[in-house]
Amino acid sequence: MNISSLFLDAADQYPKNIAIIDKYTSIDYTSLKGDVQRTAAYFKKKGIGKGDRVLVFVPMSVDLYRIVLALFHCGATAVFLDEWVSKKRMEMCCEIADCKGFIGIFKARVFALFSKELRKIPVKLKVKGMLNEPVELENMHVDDTALITFTTGSTGRPKAADRTHGFLSEQFDALLDEIQPKVEDVDMPVLPIVLFMNLGVGCTSVIADFKMSKPHKMNVGEIVSQMTRNKVNRITSSPFFITKLSEHASKYTEAFGRIEKIFTGGAPVFPKQAKLYKQAFSRTEVNVVYGSTEAEPISSIRAANLIERKGELSKGLPVGKVYHKAEVRIIEIKDEPIPTASQEGFDSLSVEPEHIGEIVVAGSHVLKRYFNNEEAFAANKIIVGDTIWHRTGDSGHMIDGELYLTGRCKQLIEVNGMMLSPFIIENQLQEIEGVEMGTLVKLNGQLILVAETNMSTEAITHHINGIEFDRIIITDIPRDPRHNSKIDYPKLEDIIPLLL
Repeated sequence: MNISSLFLDAADQYPKNIAIIDKYTSIDYTSLKGDVQRTAAYFKKKGIGKGDRVLVFVPMSVDLYRIVLALFHCGATAVFLDEWVSKKRMEMCCEIADCKGFIGIFKARVFALFSKELRKIPVKLKVKGMLNEPVELENMHVDDTALITFTTGSTGRPKAADRTHGFLSEQFDALLDEIQPKVEDVDMPVLPIVLFMNLGVGCTSVIADFKMSKPHKMNVGEIVSQMTRNKVNRITSSPFFITKLSEHASKYTEAFGRIEKIFTGGAPVFPKQAKLYKQAFSRTEVNVVYGSTEAEPISSIRAANLIERKGELSKGLPVGKVYHKAEVRIIEIKDEPIPTASQEGFDSLSVEPEHIGEIVVAGSHVLKRYFNNEEAFAANKIIVGDTIWHRTGDSGHMIDGELYLTGRCKQLIEVNGMMLSPFIIENQLQEIEGVEMGTLVKLNGQLILVAETNMSTEAITHHINGIEFDRIIITDIPRDPRHNSKIDYPKLEDIIPLLL
């Protein structure tokens, strides 16, 4: 097998369909297929072949997908780093990946001159490199690595998700189940992996005109112009992107009315956000997907259902029924690794029904390994017989067959022998008019309530009911760099002492 064959089959079946639209340029499936094959020929000529790893520093564009599909085509592995990664972190990732090739835009090539690890990569490839020579599709085993992506984090040894051809095929099927794309769809996928799925289906993807590394500079008017011009009928993105669109709903009701489906994930969506989405996209089916880098999807819930369940938030955030190909367990929260367990031992870790514990998941679409990092495997996986369970690091519980989130296990706070969930408190704070975001942090024995708001300390105190805290800090709350939607707790904990 070769995961690139999904695209090649779609190109043969829908040759004249537009594959990707990037700003004012577009490419159909036939042209993209030819470019992929010519790029693969260039890579072969440069000595890149089966099993070789190539570091890719190219933003989301037609070039990116042409390059990655060409690497798959010739059996090589594409290695990705986040755009915002620091030089030190990037060099750690390069050392782990041990790449044979490097391909990047001009800015990345200049940056490479000042990096010892990038200079060590022997083969430098041109972004526009192509050759008119025939090249056969490399036959790959399901366990051969196709893609390596480094997950977010600024401390410890970088964790590299090892996505094999078999895993990507299973993830493709899982996303098909969840999204149910149609060939005639025109999607705006801000989540890069979804564009790969679209290329395997034969539908059209419109790349949103904004820098994912600088989300706050997003020009909503430009995005809506793209949506209108290209007749976009589906959006798959992070909650931040949908929220920014929804906040400008009154200006763009006509454009938003064309959207049939929205899929959002990568960060929690609370009822207040869900209500905003439904008001902006009143005729649209809005779906919130819960998952992670290692397991996507785990469960999903419709925004309308989430709004109706507002009264249940004292139990946690409802994230819907578990995906039918996934198996979920709730186990005791433990700091130490549980690399292996007997079936009996694993069963004994399960908590009582409706009790809070760590969410673990297994299934054919769940990542089985990390690249060159045994420590990450031991910390995040549990081997039970032939099954590899993934520890999500999220806490939650099951009620009547539905999954509820109660936040990251590491963020739970023990108070008088009871476990307090800042995640639930975050939702309570978001429900207060004028509060953008908030949380509760325990630092040096004190419970500190942090709020991002224009309200005064006295005013916000007046609106808080039933939340125990010692003091309040009003400040901008740092977000995760990937989706700009989740609280960056380590960075927040660094900031708080400076404000006390």
